[in-house]
Amino acid sequence: MRVESLDALKKWKDNIPSPDTKTIRILACAGTSCLSSDSDLIIERLKEQIEKHSLDTKVELVRTGCVRLCGQGPLLLMEPEEITYVKVHLDDVDEIVEKHLLNGETVERLLYTDPKRNEIIKAAKNMDFYKKQKRIALLNCGSIDPWNIEHYVQNDGYEALATVLAENSPQDVVDIIKESGLRGRGGGGFSTGMKWGFTLQEKSDEKYMICNADEGDPGAFMDRSIIEGDPHALIEAMVIGGYATGAKEGLIYIRAEYATSIEPLRKAIEDAREYGFLGENIFNSGFDFDLEIKLGAGAFVCGEETALIHSMEGQRGEPSTKPPFPSQKGYRGKPSTVNNVETLANIPVILRKGAKWFSSIGTEESKGTKVFALAGNVRNIGLVEVPMGTTFREIVFEIGGGHPDGKDIKAIQIGGPSGGVITEEYFDTPIDYDSLDSIGAMMGSGGMIVMDEDSDMVEIAKFYLDFTQDESCGKCTPCRIGTKRMYEILERLTNMEGDPDDLERLRTLGENIQSSSLCGLGQSAPNPVLSTMEYFAEEYEAYAYRTKKTKYSVDPEKCIGCTKCKRVCPTDCISGDVRQAHTIDESECIACGACYDVCPKDAIIKP
Repeated sequence: MRVESLDALKKWKDNIPSPDTKTIRILACAGTSCLSSDSDLIIERLKEQIEKHSLDTKVELVRTGCVRLCGQGPLLLMEPEEITYVKVHLDDVDEIVEKHLLNGETVERLLYTDPKRNEIIKAAKNMDFYKKQKRIALLNCGSIDPWNIEHYVQNDGYEALATVLAENSPQDVVDIIKESGLRGRGGGGFSTGMKWGFTLQEKSDEKYMICNADEGDPGAFMDRSIIEGDPHALIEAMVIGGYATGAKEGLIYIRAEYATSIEPLRKAIEDAREYGFLGENIFNSGFDFDLEIKLGAGAFVCGEETALIHSMEGQRGEPSTKPPFPSQKGYRGKPSTVNNVETLANIPVILRKGAKWFSSIGTEESKGTKVFALAGNVRNIGLVEVPMGTTFREIVFEIGGGHPDGKDIKAIQIGGPSGGVITEEYFDTPIDYDSLDSIGAMMGSGGMIVMDEDSDMVEIAKFYLDFTQDESCGKCTPCRIGTKRMYEILERLTNMEGDPDDLERLRTLGENIQSSSLCGLGQSAPNPVLSTMEYFAEEYEAYAYRTKKTKYSVDPEKCIGCTKCKRVCPTDCISGDVRQAHTIDESECIACGACYDVCPKDAIIKP
């Protein structure tokens, strides 16, 4: 079947059976987080039980993408009752089928309990986690089957593309995106419309539309969740971008280990070709465009657009100086546009609802919404999409639910390895490009990691620097050697072998690397160190002056001699008889925390 006009697309849409033709619709989360908790086995078990009880005509089981509340997964959303079951295990499936599907009863024990109000909540929309969110980039994620093109079409899919090809010139599309105020969601925040316009004005026999789906930041999982939950939105946006910039070929660069993203994307591309949304003469408009997936080997530096292009060309993934920019000389030396997944996911919605609608959301200079991957010491871990201008406090304490054990939040790391920390005095800062820049932070791709009062900021900075120095492509000396030297100083400090002069060495090295590195990776690599040194100087000084206690110990008044700590200690540094107070040999302790985690009486004293 080939769809050749907007009217034909709408006719197809009208003829697709509505979900309400069946009594119950089960949306089963199959995002990466839920899959890690066996949601695939749960889905298979549900299929078996539905067939066993001959419920096929009454129940529609939809394997959907991420429903965002990752910390409560696997999740099942039961429609039309709007009942949400959380933390579902394989052993729960038979009870759900027996009670809910066969007898119309709610399985109360699988409902979400609000920890603040101690209240059972049936519908996801009533959870604090969802109340302040607004979906644009994540519009269909968690509500459609990403493997079924009809689900995307039912939700106005490909209508923006059909309208654009029938009614708008490439310059018209560029102007609409400019007017919307959409800025790049990959970290830089550059105007998407301006970037498309630069490529459009270039004269060339070949141009390329490129999607950066590499997403290598620790703690970031926005782009892969969009692909897993709504791959056709990315495809539609790529075709529109190709038309707007004059490109006839698109490339999606994604790291090979993201198998759960690649598989539905490949299927979506095949289906889009079959129905005429990719290939020759799309919607009978005379416009040709096709897509190809390029697999990356997982290098963080390839998130930088010039390094990404070199990698796709089969070269080393190293950045190059700009200008020329990719819009002038990109893939194979031809004008190319590079956008990340989240940026592109906004395009079809903007073109369907209008630039003014999109620009009415957010702040004066930062329009629309932003997706954050909320993780760390916070109750509600998951994907959060909020209007630009939402504060850190709203995200962490209202949407995120605050600390799971009520501890104080010390800092928030934003922007991944390239970002810095936000301390309590800035928690009421609106999250937009300019506000973050004014406090010395950056949006980055959207990773947001919450740290509590027990977090060691020096160790956290060392973790990020270990990552960035390992991921340095090695092309420029400041990044290749400088980050290594910074990491060595941090190791020396945390091993209690440093001295006060190391603090000045760290600061000087970091500032020099920032000012002299070739690309954004090197220029931002020192950020976690420099920002934690600014806000948590006393923690660095405790290491430098060797006054910090770095080993665990036992409170003999609380220890009951249960031997649990002794059994889990990897270095056998804990001694003591049953029912007698234990002791820790601090010369052998590696401060792994295993004993602290298993102690039933809080007898282990943390450093």
